[in-house]
Amino acid sequence: MIIDHPGPVTDRILLLGRRESCVYLLDGGKEYALLGGGFTYIAGDVMEQLKHFEVETKKIKRIVILHSHFDHCGIVPYLKRQWPWVEITASQRAKVMLSRPNVIENIKALNQMMIAGMEDDKDPRPWIVEPFQINVENVAADQAVLSCGDRSMVVSSVPGHSSCAIAVFVPEEKAMFPSDAAGIPFGEGVLTAANSNFDDYMKSLEKIFSFDTRIMLTEHFGARSGEDYHRFKAASLASAVDTRKLLEASFERTGDVKKSTDEITQKLMAGAPEGFLSEGVISLVVGQMLNYISRIRSKE
Repeated sequence: MIIDHPGPVTDRILLLGRRESCVYLLDGGKEYALLGGGFTYIAGDVMEQLKHFEVETKKIKRIVILHSHFDHCGIVPYLKRQWPWVEITASQRAKVMLSRPNVIENIKALNQMMIAGMEDDKDPRPWIVEPFQINVENVAADQAVLSCGDRSMVVSSVPGHSSCAIAVFVPEEKAMFPSDAAGIPFGEGVLTAANSNFDDYMKSLEKIFSFDTRIMLTEHFGARSGEDYHRFKAASLASAVDTRKLLEASFERTGDVKKSTDEITQKLMAGAPEGFLSEGVISLVVGQMLNYISRIRSKE
């Protein structure tokens, strides 16, 4: 089963946001945790959805940022202003990154760019608050177990997509929240997004898929359970191998990161499903992966 629109995923997990930018509310009984931080423009949707589903927001005690890319922490400044009691949790590396003014300015600017390009009947601009800042108050280390009422969140360090990435597994639900560390759903397949370090990405895939998972909840294009989860797992692993070969073959032929980035981006966009990420975002992902390939080749 694929659930990619706002609503219950399980009795204890609620999908919020939009199809292309999902965040999840974990119900721990006496308290909640919000996993993921989305694009800034979904803030209004999230607030309306919480009201619609009659969520008592004072019970939301924690927001977990799974990595610090602009499309995964955009609503955090607004939500922290609305809910000052909420504790912001992320990895140590994410804490360092999000403390840097240039990183925060980049997150803000990229979210503003996304807003400017939207055709929407709602005005999302009020969700960019000033000062726009993200202060990580709680560091989640590898193998840490975070509490959420009667539910627990097991943290895994999963670098590769981002050096600061963590995944969260909720054993009581057999639910894995990998953010982009396991790839991004891409129609029937998966887009490999080894932006930071391809070798680390492969190791992180092994780590993520070693858990007894029944449902995978990604921050782009929803949650997958049953046969759809198993198809995602197989596609993720296969895509990582195939993408590495594609990157290396293209770079071997062109010897130029930009040329190969343009070539592979156009190939991916030609097969991209409707409503997928923008060409600019795909180009950024491909370029970062090729930069890694280039660095590896230069050391050989």
